[in-house]
Amino acid sequence: MHALSSVYDWTDRILYYGFIALHIWGFADCAIRKAAAFPAADKLTKIAWLTILVLAGVFGTFIPPTIGVVSLISVVVVAVYLADVRPAVRDVTGGH
Repeated sequence: MHALSSVYDWTDRILYYGFIALHIWGFADCAIRKAAAFPAADKLTKIAWLTILVLAGVFGTFIPPTIGVVSLISVVVVAVYLADVRPAVRDVTGGH
C-alpha cells in the first residue's frame, strides 16, 4: 500500500511541475510576440492573453497546491493558447 501511495505522490509531483513549465512556456511565448499580430490574426489582444495566462497560472498552480479540476482547466487554457493562438500569431509575423 505504501508503494502505491509513493507512485501517486511522484505522479502528482511530475504533473505539477509539468503544468508549471507549460504555464511558463505559454506566458513567455505570449510576452515575446508583437502586440499588433494578435488583432491581425483575429485573436484577443496581447494584454488580454497575458492576463488570461497569468490568471490561469496563478489559479492552476498556486491556489490548489495539488492537481485538481482548477489545475486541469488552467492547462486547457494554456493549451488553447499554444495550439490555436500561437500558430495564428506566428503565421502573421512570418514565423518569428
